[in-house]
Amino acid sequence: QVQLVESGGGLVQAGSSLRLSCVASGLTFSAYSMGWFRQAPGKEREFVAAISTLGLGHSTTYTDSAKGRFTISRNNAAETVYLQMNNVKPEDTAVYYCAARTLPWQPTSTFVSDFGTWGRGTQVTVSP
Repeated sequence: QVQLVESGGGLVQAGSSLRLSCVASGLTFSAYSMGWFRQAPGKEREFVAAISTLGLGHSTTYTDSAKGRFTISRNNAAETVYLQMNNVKPEDTAVYYCAARTLPWQPTSTFVSDFGTWGRGTQVTVSP
């Protein structure tokens, strides 16, 4: 059974840092590019960051609002993908989901439909 389990969310103040983790099981983790998405109340799920497999050099891609503040990384031995969030802002408040990409790596294609396996999410709330 394929499973992705996110953790690390919480309530933090603006300007703080937070690290989200996503542990995978039931799939060959190293063979999948991985991504982070978020969904705020009343809004559609949106792309945050993605990281390719080692064979593609662990390439990364970010949405514009995440560039310079967030860093995605992975530890294949631990079957875990991370999202380091620095200098968080109230507009970062959302449920954050990790996902396994089912289509070939394409940094300019970051649609929800490009990813086929999803976790249940972890809530991040940033107070002003």
